[in-house]
Amino acid sequence: MNSRDQNMSVARVVQQSRTINTHGRGFTEITEFAQQLIQEQRLVEGLCHVFIRHTGASLLITENADPDVRHDLETVFAALAPDGDARYRHDYEGPDDMAAHIRSALTQTTLSVPVMSGKLMLGTWQGIYVWEHRYQPHHRELIFSLQGSFLA
Repeated sequence: MNSRDQNMSVARVVQQSRTINTHGRGFTEITEFAQQLIQEQRLVEGLCHVFIRHTGASLLITENADPDVRHDLETVFAALAPDGDARYRHDYEGPDDMAAHIRSALTQTTLSVPVMSGKLMLGTWQGIYVWEHRYQPHHRELIFSLQGSFLA
């Protein structure tokens, strides 16, 4: 950022809650959603932090070009945390209940991505996803925290 740009920017933090709808177990890409928020708020340089307020879904940065990557992730996690395992005690909401909690615990509920020149600094093949671990569609609340230099 040059000195002229510094005179036109303000350091601050912006937090917003946004709800996204999932389609049941699988991935919902939110990369464009996050980029749009950055543009709306006019964040130039800083950090985009995302938190999901649920224990049956998680956040993930993974390849966004080949859907086989996401399919293979599902395959591996099905083996790690199978639905309806007889060892689980917690099954109040069905056979995918405890498996969803395990999947969430093994992944992440928060992530941060640097922002430079108003753009998420993801790699060429990276995308940000909500990974729904339950079979039924859900409304998932995300908290976005943007911090850094914003255009005034």
